[in-house]
Amino acid sequence: MSSNSGDGTRQVLRNVRPMGGAACDFVIDGARIAERLPAGTADATLPTLLDGAGALALPPLVEAHTHLDKTLWGQPWRPNSAGPTRADRIANEQRILRDFPVPVTQRAAALLEHCAALGSLHVRSHVDVQLEWGLRHVREMLALREAWRDRVSIELVAFPQGGLLVRPGVAELMEEAMALGCDIVGGIDPAAIDRDPIRHLETVFGLARDHDRGVDIHLHDPGELGRWQIERICDFTESHARQGRVMISHAYCLGSFAPAEICALADRLAALGISIMSCAPPHVSVPPLGLLRAWGVNCCSGSDGIRDLWSPMGNGDMLERARLIAMRFGWSRDEDLAGALDIVTQGGARALGISGYGLETGCAASFVLVSAETVGEAVVSHPVPRAVIAHGRVLVPRPSFGSAGASSRAAS
Repeated sequence: MSSNSGDGTRQVLRNVRPMGGAACDFVIDGARIAERLPAGTADATLPTLLDGAGALALPPLVEAHTHLDKTLWGQPWRPNSAGPTRADRIANEQRILRDFPVPVTQRAAALLEHCAALGSLHVRSHVDVQLEWGLRHVREMLALREAWRDRVSIELVAFPQGGLLVRPGVAELMEEAMALGCDIVGGIDPAAIDRDPIRHLETVFGLARDHDRGVDIHLHDPGELGRWQIERICDFTESHARQGRVMISHAYCLGSFAPAEICALADRLAALGISIMSCAPPHVSVPPLGLLRAWGVNCCSGSDGIRDLWSPMGNGDMLERARLIAMRFGWSRDEDLAGALDIVTQGGARALGISGYGLETGCAASFVLVSAETVGEAVVSHPVPRAVIAHGRVLVPRPSFGSAGASSRAAS
């Protein structure tokens, strides 16, 4: 990736169409958007950061749920060897990753480079805290976060994949992980894995309160058991003053009920600012994102595992993830496709508490430029290559957006 400007000089991103609207010029002062002007009207004496040639401009994509420390990205193809159950997959992963010869930082950096080139400039990554390797993954991901801090913002979730209570010593490791600098306290299936949901939530929310952190809980438990746990997460969010700082990841159970049966719960989720993250997988029930959004619940998405020991699937493209969300719910109208994009942009930004996010004056000068007429086309076709700008620096230039002769969509 290349890097230029973002050093306090004024410059212009010329002739782009934010969200498919009228072409404009963005005057950038350092790392912020200073002005948004009609295309062709910005001061011609200011240096040009990039000539968008009429490309569609999006805010950065937000990867709100992945596991960078688990990836095998860039490694030789490895046939999947995991068994059919979640416990099988956890055991298989523990066995292989414990002594894997390629360090976490190398594998994760290769995937992060790929995701950033596709426009994901904000990432929340769960990092395994397990007895098999202690805090090794945490320390390596903290080093990676520091190395990338000027390009991609990375939130790290201390994640007790194998269980928090059923494995003595993990709770203490979680405490250490927070002290080392993890951003979020993670949890997983308080009932199915830890078999003591109240004590699990007491531990997770206690850590969050003591270290003033947010919470992100993987919840795969289905049906009534899952819904009961969401209700308890709401209780703990309120009692521990974590409003606006809690995410429930997956929440498959919400897809098991008729709309009328979850509207009251949706009201409570919205009131407490609890975000729901769904990758919209095709093989299980998923939260009804359209209904939840209509009720005011913030929804976001992520890739989950990408080319890892759970599955060889995934490519880290959050614009394609928006298309998969639309396909999962049968969304085909332009306004629905725009909603899918919102889930992987603004929804993720709200969930992660990203300040200065967007395409308005005063926001961070970060953009993803794609060759598409409309937001709907961008979601459906998820075109590549893309140009990517982070905080006033060009990370990924593309000839079609940066050459003087480019004229695919001239300003009008």
